[in-house]
Amino acid sequence: MRNLKLIIKREYLARVRNKTFVIMTFLSPLILVGMILLIAYLASLNKDEQRIVAVSDESGLFVSDFQTSEEIRFIDLSQIALDEAKLLVEEKEYYGLLHIPKLDGLDMPEIQFFAKEAPAFGFLTDIEKAIGNKLTNMKLQERGIDVDLIKESDTNIDISIQNFSGERTSKMSNYVKMFFGGAAGYLLMMFIIIYGNMVMRSVIEEKTNRIIEIIISSVKPIHLMLGKILGTSLAGITQFVIWVILGGIMLTVASSIAGVDIAAVHSPQQQAVDQILENDLQQLIVDIAKLPMLTILLSFLVYFIGGYFLYSSIYAAIGAAVDSETDTQQFMLPLILPLMLGIYVGFFSVIENPHGVISTVFSMIPLTSPIVMLMRIPFGVTWWELTLSITLLILSIAGTVWVAAKIYRVGILMYGKKPGYKELYKWLKY
Repeated sequence: MRNLKLIIKREYLARVRNKTFVIMTFLSPLILVGMILLIAYLASLNKDEQRIVAVSDESGLFVSDFQTSEEIRFIDLSQIALDEAKLLVEEKEYYGLLHIPKLDGLDMPEIQFFAKEAPAFGFLTDIEKAIGNKLTNMKLQERGIDVDLIKESDTNIDISIQNFSGERTSKMSNYVKMFFGGAAGYLLMMFIIIYGNMVMRSVIEEKTNRIIEIIISSVKPIHLMLGKILGTSLAGITQFVIWVILGGIMLTVASSIAGVDIAAVHSPQQQAVDQILENDLQQLIVDIAKLPMLTILLSFLVYFIGGYFLYSSIYAAIGAAVDSETDTQQFMLPLILPLMLGIYVGFFSVIENPHGVISTVFSMIPLTSPIVMLMRIPFGVTWWELTLSITLLILSIAGTVWVAAKIYRVGILMYGKKPGYKELYKWLKY
C-alpha cells in the first residue's frame, strides 16, 4: 500500500506541475468565457438589427395585417410595378420583397418572396400564418359564418398534472428532471474521455521511454496501474474544480464589465420555454424541491467514481498493449461506443419512458449504467434497481481491473508488435 500511495502522489504531482496542464487549467476558462461573451454579444447585435421587408400586395387585402416589430419593419410598395420594386429592394439591400398577386376567388395565390439569401424559417411561417388566417376568415364570412362568434367560442384548456395522492406537478417537470440527470451523465462522459485518455497516454509515454522497466522492478503492475488511475483522477478533479470556480468568477466579472446580459439573449424556442416557465414558475420551484437531491448527489459520486474506474482500467490496458498513440485507434471505437450509446438511450428513451424496458436494461449494464442510471434517478428509481445496478458496476470494476492488470503486466514489457484481440486474450493466460 505504501508503494501505491507513492505512485498516486507521483502521478498527481507530475500532472499538476506539467506546464501544459497549468496553462490549460487557467487558459481554458478564459477561452470558454470569451466564447460565451462573444456569442452573447453577437446575438444581441443580431437582435438589435431591424430587418426591412417590402410588400407588393396586388390584392390590397393583406398588407395591413403585417405588423412592424423590433425585429422586422414592413414597408408598402404595392403602388409601383413588381419589377421596379425588385430593383428598389435590391438597391436598398432590404431583407426581401414579399409579392402577393391578385386573388382568383378566395383560393390561395402563388405568393413569392424575393431575397438575396433564403429567409429565416420562422419568418416565413409567420407570414404564411397571417395570410392563411386572413383567407380563412374571408371564406367563413363568404359562407355567412360569424367569425367574431367563432373567436369568442375559442376555449383554452390548461390541464393540471397531479399524482393519485393529490400532489401537483408542472408541465416542465420532466425537462427539469432530464436537465439534472442529463448534465450529470454528460459531465461523466466528458470526464471519462478526457482523463481516461490522459491515463493511456501516460502509460504509452513511460513504456516508450523504457522508464517502465525500472519502475516495474520494485512495484507490482496492478499497484502501478491503480496509482496512475487514482493520481490522474485527482489531478482531473483539481483541474475541474479550478475551472468551475474561475469560470464562474470570470463570467460574472467579464459580463458586468462588457455590459453583455447573457440571460437576455433569447431565441424563439427559448422565448416559448420562458413563457411556460413564467406561467408555471411557482410549481416548477416546488418540483425542483421535490427532487431526491441527496440520492442524486450520492449516486453521482458513486457512478462518477465507478464509471471512471471502469473505463480508466480499460484505457490503461490499451496504453500498455500498444507502442504509440496511433496504434490505439483499433481499440477506441469499442470503448467509445458504450458511452455514446448511454447518452443516446438517456436523451431519447429515458425522457420518454424512464421506467421502460430499454431504460431499465441499459441502467443495469455496467458500461452504460453510470450515464443512464444518473438520468433515471431524478424520475424516481426503486431501491432494488439502484442496489442491483451499483452491485453489477462494482463487480464489473473488479473483473475489469483484474483483466486490465493481466494485460498491463505483460503489455508494458512488450515492444515492436501491434497486438490484436487474439493476442490480448493469450496474455490473460500468462
